[in-house]
Amino acid sequence: MSEERTPSDAAQEAAGEVRAADVDADAWAHAVAEDLAAEKARRRAQYGTPPGSAADELRKLVDVVAEKLSGLQSPLLGAVAGGAAQQVVNQVVQQAKAAVEPVIERNPDVFDHLATAGSELLAAYRSAVEAQERRWTTRDTGPRDEGTGPGERIDLD
Repeated sequence: MSEERTPSDAAQEAAGEVRAADVDADAWAHAVAEDLAAEKARRRAQYGTPPGSAADELRKLVDVVAEKLSGLQSPLLGAVAGGAAQQVVNQVVQQAKAAVEPVIERNPDVFDHLATAGSELLAAYRSAVEAQERRWTTRDTGPRDEGTGPGERIDLD
């Protein structure tokens, strides 16, 4: 007696194969994600945390400068004017942060491009300096042809 399959059986079997493929793909994706996380943790432990984007680094710089400026005590102004000066410094720092933050938020890619352009300019400058140094150090330092110049040779011996 042959086994007859109904269309619903075939659909269920096909769905089971798809579910098995999904489970395999999920397992693979999960294993890859675990490996990637472990590699990132290993690199972070070995090299420290990687730098963020240029916008993030600029934001950190602004925060550090603001913190340093806010913590400065001016010995030149004395005790009375020192408090007022400190308030002015804090106000200026907060205004600067308020002005810079929206620019960073609206244009984070611009800072990445500027950082890349700066790196390219530095590489071009370094190449030009190295080429000039090679020309200076490889010049012929031997005796020159003494008969072709307008000067007169004086023998000091």
